[in-house]
Amino acid sequence: MMIFRQLFDTDTSTFTYLLADEQSREAVLIDTVLEQVERDLEIITSLNLKLIYCLDTHVHADHVTGAGVLRERTGCRTAVCASTDVQCADLAVQTGDTIDFGRHQIEVRSTPGHTGGCATYVVRDDAQTLAFTGDTIFIRGCGRTDFQQGDARTLYRSVHEHIYSLPDHTIIYPGHDYNDRVQSTVGDEKLLNPRLKTSISEDEFVGIMSKLKLGMPKKIDVAVPANMGCGVPAAGTTSIGEVSPEQIDALGVFHLIDVREPHEWEGELGHIPEATLIPQADVPKAAQAWDRSQPLLIICRSGRRSLNVGEILIGMGFEDVTNLTGGMIAWNAHTARSTS
Repeated sequence: MMIFRQLFDTDTSTFTYLLADEQSREAVLIDTVLEQVERDLEIITSLNLKLIYCLDTHVHADHVTGAGVLRERTGCRTAVCASTDVQCADLAVQTGDTIDFGRHQIEVRSTPGHTGGCATYVVRDDAQTLAFTGDTIFIRGCGRTDFQQGDARTLYRSVHEHIYSLPDHTIIYPGHDYNDRVQSTVGDEKLLNPRLKTSISEDEFVGIMSKLKLGMPKKIDVAVPANMGCGVPAAGTTSIGEVSPEQIDALGVFHLIDVREPHEWEGELGHIPEATLIPQADVPKAAQAWDRSQPLLIICRSGRRSLNVGEILIGMGFEDVTNLTGGMIAWNAHTARSTS
């Protein structure tokens, strides 16, 4: 049997799934959450697993993926649906692609509709079939279709052609649940889903979705740009300030936050003595206690992770957040020039 864990982030009601092969110990994570990276790594270590893939079902609007951080820390490869145009992903997957871990195989099914680039991942484990559907279909519900190139007709067809075509006993594991339910089956959703049971026509479904009056996800302005960069904002999307080492007159005006990992802090690039080490995944929790008016200078190796953290802090209400352009690489180069 495959090793399986269903994990949950209470802040965003997001499920993350850990799959692993018992013999090879190769593991896959589906739909990680940045704030839960340490939890995920602890489980992987405790089970003596090797993370080889992080898969996202789509570009999330309600949380930042942990895929980029996990790639940096474990060397795993990241994957997302090809139609998302996420340039940083190691794999741009589409219908018919397969992803192997040990003796197990993940089948990719493109299921757009919630967004223009959603995927469902199907795994067959002996007699069981498991479908990780992201936001395409929930337990007795489905993802919204009113933003990120969403389309109700497309979602209806995705569900009927690529999920309801699976055997009725297929276990559905959704991307979210808001009612303390953890799984369903294809057969149950065909019969009981109030939006997508098989007695509901495509036109009726479009009518149901058009009547929903939903507010925008509270993290969308931060999450989407960050997720287009695997957890790092895409170029040109950042709203935080930038400052190069040459432009800093006095470090004392900032609270310096170094968001690298402990081994980097002690590594060849060293660290700025005035800085505080808080790894990227730990920042959102730590920042809850900070003064939101205090000027912050965010530091990492090259300036990319710090952009991500800066966007998160802006989304949390911090008023004065600046990124150290070029990170510690640029800082060390500037220091060398200044002392030569």
